Amino acid sequence: MCGRYSLIAAIGGLEGLFDFVFGDTDYTPSYNIAPTQRVLTVVGAAPRRGGFMRWGLLPRWAKRVTGGRPIINARAETIAEKPTFRDALRQRRCLVLADGFYEWQRTGPARRPMRVVLRSGAPFAFAGIWSMWRDPDGNAIPSCAIVTTTANDLLRPVHPRMPVILPQDRAAFWLDRSVKDPAALASVLTPYPADKLAVYEVAPLVNSVANDTPAVIAPVAEGNG
Repeated sequence: MCGRYSLIAAIGGLEGLFDFVFGDTDYTPSYNIAPTQRVLTVVGAAPRRGGFMRWGLLPRWAKRVTGGRPIINARAETIAEKPTFRDALRQRRCLVLADGFYEWQRTGPARRPMRVVLRSGAPFAFAGIWSMWRDPDGNAIPSCAIVTTTANDLLRPVHPRMPVILPQDRAAFWLDRSVKDPAALASVLTPYPADKLAVYEVAPLVNSVANDTPAVIAPVAEGNG
C-alpha cells in the first residue's frame, strides 16, 4: 500500500518536468503527506492542469466526507472490477506527484519506517484515479486514490505492495482520456524497476503527521536506528 509520502520539490520544476499549468498559489512542500490532506495532482492533456485533491477517494454515493477509513489506495488487480473504482479508471485518471514514499518494515515486534526514492533523486508520478463529490450544500470536493501493485524485488522485504510509479511515457498514456480499455490500462500498472529505486531507513518522526520537517527524510545512521 501507500499511506504516507513526500513532495518537497519546487512547483516551477514540477511544472516543467510533468508539463502542466498550475493556477494556484497555495503550494507548500511537505515531508510527510498523510491521508485526507490536500495533494498535488495532474489531470488532462494539452495543456495538463495541476491542482489539489483530497487524498481519500469519495465515491459519488458517499454520505459525508468524514466517517470510516479513507479510501487512499486502489489495487491494480481489481480496480477494473470494483464499483468504487471502475468508472474512475475509465474516465478520471490523474497523476499524484511525489519525490519519495514511506513503508514500515516489520522486524520482530518493531516496525521500522523506510523511505523509497528514485536513485536519480527526481520527483515522480503515482498512477491515480479521482472523483468529484458534492456535499449536501452543493460544494464540489475533488478526491483521489493511488493505485498499488505487487512489490518489486527491492521492496518485497519491506512490504508486499508498492504504489504504481509511472515513467514519463506511461504517464502520458495514463492521462489520455481516449484510452478506456481496462486491459490496456492494466498494462502500465506494473512494479517500477527495482534497479531505479533506493530505500533507506528514517527515524520514527515520520510516524506522526505533526512532524513535517527535513528531519523526517534524514537517513538513520547505521547502528543508531
